[in-house]
Amino acid sequence: MSEHTISVEELRDRQPRFSGLAPGHRACLGCGQALGARLVTEASGPEVAVANATGCLEVFTTPWPQSAWRVPWLHSVFENAGAVASGVEAAWKARGQPGKVLAFAGDGGTFDIGFQALSGMLERGHEVLFVCFDNEAYMNTGIQRSGSTPHAATTTTSPAGRERMGKRHLKKDLLSIIAAHHIPYAATASVAYPSDLRRKVRRALAVEGPTFLQVYSPCPLGWGHEGSESIEVARLAVQTGLFPVVELERGHISGVMPIREQQPVEAFLRPQGRFRHLLGDDPRACEERAHLQALADHNIERWGLAGQAPEPGDSEGADTVHRGGARPA
Repeated sequence: MSEHTISVEELRDRQPRFSGLAPGHRACLGCGQALGARLVTEASGPEVAVANATGCLEVFTTPWPQSAWRVPWLHSVFENAGAVASGVEAAWKARGQPGKVLAFAGDGGTFDIGFQALSGMLERGHEVLFVCFDNEAYMNTGIQRSGSTPHAATTTTSPAGRERMGKRHLKKDLLSIIAAHHIPYAATASVAYPSDLRRKVRRALAVEGPTFLQVYSPCPLGWGHEGSESIEVARLAVQTGLFPVVELERGHISGVMPIREQQPVEAFLRPQGRFRHLLGDDPRACEERAHLQALADHNIERWGLAGQAPEPGDSEGADTVHRGGARPA
């Protein structure tokens, strides 16, 4: 080895940013959950404990006897990440131990199976940041539809065919349900905008009381797109208006990511196999495309997402690297 060569281990040790999720896990190429978990733990720092519901993130990071976690980590069952995190928080308080508690779950463990425990955690006021990595289906168990699956998407339990054009129901408006608990802070974010996501994690951890973050996390396997397209697909969800990026404090809007130039919904649908049945000339497909476009337009009007002029923090400016390498934290 020459004097100018360093080992991978030494190079890794020189990296300035802490991440609670180490490389070498077994996530699929382009996994949004893996990126999301890394970004959240970068922002949280090492003084945290994680309660992780059953799901993809738990499975690909902890194949026995290995673990990719560099922070205290507990595996909860599918339905009780909120309850387990509440217990850790109560124990730390009783011991006078400093640190923050995070709860991680997918949309199944948040929107559906785990909602009761999450609601109880919020209502009791535990100082826990609950992070939902939203990949819009039960991906770990075979790509079944969930309460988060968007309208007209095809899954193994909502297949497109002669009888229907994918899932018949709308994506559950979870953020509004969370806001009804009157918690100090709740927000949505996307792995396509890392700086915005990290800022929201820091904001949530600085607030006293329970907080919530819904992170849009593409799944190439379940959504039917290339792993290299995950960030572009996630960005298009924001730019079309299908996934509003907003912040709420005590149920009131405190911030939004404006959309500089709205993209047509079809641009979001086209790269994804789960929406392939909507791209033809079938009258039913045309009707569903129009329905999804109407939903996106409604989101923009409801949340006030239409940008009036270019802004550094809008859907085009956020996470743009400027001259000299400067960009938001």
